[in-house]
Amino acid sequence: MLQKSNKIRSVSYSKYGYLFSIPFILAFLVFSLYPTLFTVIIGFTDFKGVATTSFKFLEEPFANFVSIINNATFQNSLVNTIIIWTINFIPQLGLALLLTAWFTRRKTKIRGQGAFKVLFYLPNIITAASIAVLFAAITVYPIGPLNDILVSTGILKEPFYFQNDPWAAKLLVAFIQFWMWYGYTTIILIAGVNGINPDLFEAAEIDGATPSQTFFRVTLPCMRTILIFTLVTSLIGGLNMFDIPKLFIWNGGPANATMTTSVFIYAQAFSNKYLYNTAAAASMIMFVIIAVLSAVIFVLMRDKYEVRAKRELRRRKRELRRAAKEAVA
Repeated sequence: MLQKSNKIRSVSYSKYGYLFSIPFILAFLVFSLYPTLFTVIIGFTDFKGVATTSFKFLEEPFANFVSIINNATFQNSLVNTIIIWTINFIPQLGLALLLTAWFTRRKTKIRGQGAFKVLFYLPNIITAASIAVLFAAITVYPIGPLNDILVSTGILKEPFYFQNDPWAAKLLVAFIQFWMWYGYTTIILIAGVNGINPDLFEAAEIDGATPSQTFFRVTLPCMRTILIFTLVTSLIGGLNMFDIPKLFIWNGGPANATMTTSVFIYAQAFSNKYLYNTAAAASMIMFVIIAVLSAVIFVLMRDKYEVRAKRELRRRKRELRRAAKEAVA
């Protein structure tokens, strides 16, 4: 009986974990890793055209990259992307921090927080195509709901063609992105605050700290990791903006004002050009830009005291090793 129970205990179930992971691994290899590697390869080739089945590497390997960097449309799309992301993210983060401070205030317990979170997150659940159609209908010229409100209230004397003005179109795309993502950012920040040790807030209250002092001196420093995550993910999503700029106003909007880099890459690859090589080169350039900016965020947001402590620890270890060598000698 004892031997039988020992055999049962020695059964290993780890193989089933490997079996369940096989579908994901196969899907990742086929639909993610292979396209990524293929994109890297064709960036150095002459691969273009719908019916093309073969390609060759260029004599000048970086010719496609130089062509994209010198392309005025790509430069304009990169500037548009940065402007739209900045206009969208700064108020998004500000409102998310304000809502986070409100919902996590210890003295003010807001009822129905779950309902509020659902309402904040709801725009993120709606498909981008639906949101694009919705705002296109709201801002339509000349008899759209927005123009009706602005004209009837006397703010505007006559209807304004929002979708035909470069800066108005750009601001509308930024606002849609802000409206879609501020709820997600708020929920992430609230989760970060809830993960902070409550003893820190109690200590701040005992010391007589005001709510604003507690938020800026205790909450924000303890949320450094969450803020880095929010900044980096927003940066990646912002510089890869595609669905709203593509679906809200077609063909890059007035004077290409809403053409982002992702829309430019799509146009290079699929909009009657089929320049897969230059589209791949543009994709890799954006990857490098995102990687560099993410590294800058990590460096700027790192904990200086922790960095100093690690440097001091490494210095002491070197001194101890040096002293040990001298003692042996």
